[in-house]
Amino acid sequence: MSSPDLLSQQHAEQKNGISRREILQGIGAAAAMAYAGNAVSAMPAHDHSKHTSQLPGLLDAINNCTDKGERCIAHCLTSFVEGDLELAVCASKVQEMQAICGGYSYLVAANSEYVKAYAGVCEQVCADCEKECMKHKEHVECKACAEACANVVDQIKLTLA
Repeated sequence: MSSPDLLSQQHAEQKNGISRREILQGIGAAAAMAYAGNAVSAMPAHDHSKHTSQLPGLLDAINNCTDKGERCIAHCLTSFVEGDLELAVCASKVQEMQAICGGYSYLVAANSEYVKAYAGVCEQVCADCEKECMKHKEHVECKACAEACANVVDQIKLTLA
């Protein structure tokens, strides 16, 4: 292939985005990384026991609680838009709960050394949220959030007591 033809082909490849050469280089790099990862995990001394949460029941309860909290806050916001501010304190407590449970979920998932130390804060915030949400138990979302918070408190007591 002559020099002008080669330049024309390279220009066309650049114009179309990614070249075949770049695709093949990317595939090769991905294969090398996958092989390296398998080599490390296949090492005899490699311990997989800490790759998943050691407290799956607690982790599930926390994640369920944050999910129910999102639904509760969405319900509260809809009420606010309609001019009803009765759920303002509820929304505030749920937001606090979500902040704490979000962090605690990560610690539990990562098997952090701080799981026990942080448990008391999570337990208290969930108990406060449950109490406030139960004041509005006629709302499905508030009741579900309260029940989820109670479950977190129970799981903390069962798991870490």
